[in-house]
Parts: sequence; structure tokens; C-alpha cells
Amino acid sequence: MFVLSIIKDTVNVHPTYFAIPPEQALTAELNKKYANRILHDVGLCICVFDIVEAGEGKVRYGDGFLWYKVVFRLVVFRPFASEVILAKVKSSDEDGIRLTLGFFDDMYIPTTYLPQPSAFDPNERAHFWLANPPTPTGSPPPTTDPSSSTTEPQYTTHQLLDTPLTSRMYIDTSSVIRVRVEHDEFYDDEPGPPKATEGVMGVVGERRRAAYSVVCSIAEQGLGPVSWWKSEEGDEMEEE
Repeated sequence: MFVLSIIKDTVNVHPTYFAIPPEQALTAELNKKYANRILHDVGLCICVFDIVEAGEGKVRYGDGFLWYKVVFRLVVFRPFASEVILAKVKSSDEDGIRLTLGFFDDMYIPTTYLPQPSAFDPNERAHFWLANPPTPTGSPPPTTDPSSSTTEPQYTTHQLLDTPLTSRMYIDTSSVIRVRVEHDEFYDDEPGPPKATEGVMGVVGERRRAAYSVVCSIAEQGLGPVSWWKSEEGDEMEEE
């Protein structure tokens, strides 16, 4: 989840910090500059781990700052693919589930990475999964997708929403959930005027993308809300 990245930079130290050791002053300035910042293709910067190398401070003409060329290691949040982590459900909508780690909120579970069959309940504002889906009364039987390699039946949203509430396993807001990282995405949102091909109205209606986001999955055994699997784990321990 956390990695160390080596960064090179030139940092200035204000004269008010000349009385403290240079390493402490440089660490404070680097944390001020990098902490809670997204570096493209690096990740979310957390804090400075240590300073590997620092040159001699030099004063530039007309400037009272001391300038240092430094090489330092930075603690970065960037989970690797297939890593399993615990998060909390922040919100849900028709497109999927948004997760939070407390310090990072741009983690998402698209509907394609939810366990099947599942659907979004607009009344509860939450997705639910049917572990043992029955055939809804008064509805046509579920179909099988011929293009898929599996023979699992394909349920429509109406069929899933017609199932009894007692058979649904909801993924509620604020519940602790175990997810597997599929991949991460960086987006460089450069400022500037709208493109001529898009038009002003297209830009206004466009949803703002996060500079860094992580796509996760719960479409496997053992993944999903922790409460789903607690009872099974307890039963296995009793049998042993």
C-alpha cells in the first residue's frame, strides 16, 4: 500500500529557519511542498521518510533564502495490483461504490467488479448481492449469455429488485469492506480554455475527474463487507 520513492528537488530555506539544523529545516519545507499532493505516475505523497543527500546551501543574488539541492525518500500511497486492503463505503450510486481510507477518498468499485447477481436499490441508495438468487415470481426465467464462457444465469434489474428483502445482502454506507485492487489511474487535468470540439456546454456538464484514483473489485470469495464472512469464519473455527 505504501512505497518509498526517491525524489530530487531544489528547496529554499527561509532565514527564520537558519537557527535550526539544516536537515530539520529541509524536512519541514519538503513536507510543506509535497504532503497530501498527487505526483503523476508516482502516487499520493504522505511525508518525507529521510534525506539521502543534501548539497551546500547557497544564496542567490537578490534573495536571502538558502537554496539546497536535495535527494530524499518520500512515503507514497500507491497500492499494487491484486493487493487486498480494508476500506469503508463512502457512498453508492448507479455507477458503483465509492470507498474511503480516511486519508484517501478516490477508490471506486464499478458495477462490473461487483459479485453477481447484484443490483442498485434506489430506495436504500445501496447495492445488494443475492448469494442464492431465486427465480422471481411472475417474471420470465433468467437467461444465459451465449457469449460468456460461464453458464451463470443473467438476471435483469427488475428481476433482482422483485426479490424479497430478506434474501438481499446489502453493501451499506460506512460498512467495512475488503477489496482487491485491480488498477490505478492518473489523470492530468491541465487548466485552460475549453476545446473547440467540446463546446462550452459539454465542459460544464462534464464530471470532474480525480487526479489519482484506484479501481477495486469484490467479485471473488472472501471479498466484500467483512460482516458477510464473519459467521462463516466462526463456523470453520468451531469445526476445527
